[in-house]
Amino acid sequence: MNTASTGSRTAQRQVADLPCPRGLPLVGNLLQLSPARLHLILERWAAELGTPYRFQVGSIPITIWTDPELIQQIMRERPHRYRRYQPIEAVLEEMGCNGLFSAEGAAWEPQRRLVMQALSIPTIKAFYPTLADITGRLRARWLRAAERGETVEMTDDLKRYTVDVTSALAFGEDPRTLERDHGVIQEHLERILPSVMGRINALFPYWRYFKLPADRKLDQSLAEVHRYVNAMMARARERMRDEPSETPRNLLEAMLAQQQDSKAEPGATPITDAQIRANALTILLAGEDTTADSIAWTLPYLAADPQLQTHLGEQARRVLGEASVCPDYATLKELDLFEAICIEATRLRPVAAVHSFEPLEDVVLDGVALPRGTRMFFVARPAMVDARNFADPQRYDPWRWMHKREHSGEHEAHGGPHDVRAYLQFGAGPRVCPGRHLATVEMRLALSMLMNEFSIEMAIDPAKINEVSAFTMVPDTMPVRLRKR
Repeated sequence: MNTASTGSRTAQRQVADLPCPRGLPLVGNLLQLSPARLHLILERWAAELGTPYRFQVGSIPITIWTDPELIQQIMRERPHRYRRYQPIEAVLEEMGCNGLFSAEGAAWEPQRRLVMQALSIPTIKAFYPTLADITGRLRARWLRAAERGETVEMTDDLKRYTVDVTSALAFGEDPRTLERDHGVIQEHLERILPSVMGRINALFPYWRYFKLPADRKLDQSLAEVHRYVNAMMARARERMRDEPSETPRNLLEAMLAQQQDSKAEPGATPITDAQIRANALTILLAGEDTTADSIAWTLPYLAADPQLQTHLGEQARRVLGEASVCPDYATLKELDLFEAICIEATRLRPVAAVHSFEPLEDVVLDGVALPRGTRMFFVARPAMVDARNFADPQRYDPWRWMHKREHSGEHEAHGGPHDVRAYLQFGAGPRVCPGRHLATVEMRLALSMLMNEFSIEMAIDPAKINEVSAFTMVPDTMPVRLRKR
């Protein structure tokens, strides 16, 4: 038993000693779990039982934690002492999507270097003109909707935006989904993560033996996205052959070049097309979903505060001047507030609502003996709405994230705690999200453009917008009416 891990070095309790919600014989708490509401159920049990606690899926205990210091330590000790929850890798491998996000062991580090380079600050800076152009297309789409008086399903539009950005940056191809209403790749991508969520929490892999209608639709969507990526790979190989470059022009070319090098190097393990395809799909899924939903969750808070919208509109006009979109990469630094409004929204509505791990060796965590392979869920929101970590924690207050306190009155920063380590939406440690810089750039660009051009109001009561666990935590709808300023 390794006792050098986080928390007490002496095991005071076993997993079986942890409190557990009342369940049923044989199935445990399985029938009380709804994949679409998983994070809400875990939060409710945490409030009732305290943490850590456990619940049972059949005979398998799953431990639940909320202490941000513990999750910070675990994230720092990946990948040598902890790994991501094993069923995630197994399910994504089966779908052909086992890329950087879920890869473990020796497969992880070379993929990490490659993706980090593709999503680095210099790369995004060079990519900025294309990024601004795509943001301009989002503006044009919203202008048309405002002129027609149409209600905009903002999550859908934002996913089109993030897919166009991610594809252009990582693969050198812009699918221009913002200019189309149907037949876009998102219609297939959006089925994948909810299916991952259902399968990693299933008691047994029924889909290997019989297919439900949802499984057949998933199979169709997986076939389509694999065809999409295969076609991109074929076109990238043609460009590399016909228009050679000394350095790769995007992530896909870098992966294909590394594949060629691996075939030529004696003793090297060849990189397969399946590995390249899995990483391409990982980038597409991560780039499409998390950033779009993070921006979407900001909108109810803005709609509820016309005074904040006015201030943001004035701020955007001051920074953008005559431009409709932030004119250059250097000017982004003046848009801190537009990142802050999104970060604050995801503190209250965490897109990464549950982080899952298991130890690779026996450990003692906070006085609890955890055998190797014990399943661990960290529920993110309790720490982010805890007054010990954030002052007035239930209040939407983007100014708490601003480094320069240049406002007064009701927006003046109040005293009290502000523990940024409790905000874990991008993870921490060696496996911190490689796309975090791109995500914050998209937040600044899209939201400054939105507030510069429009005022917004919700088309339904925000209380009727449901949080759905679909691997990430997403809104089930986000209908907004846009009015040109």
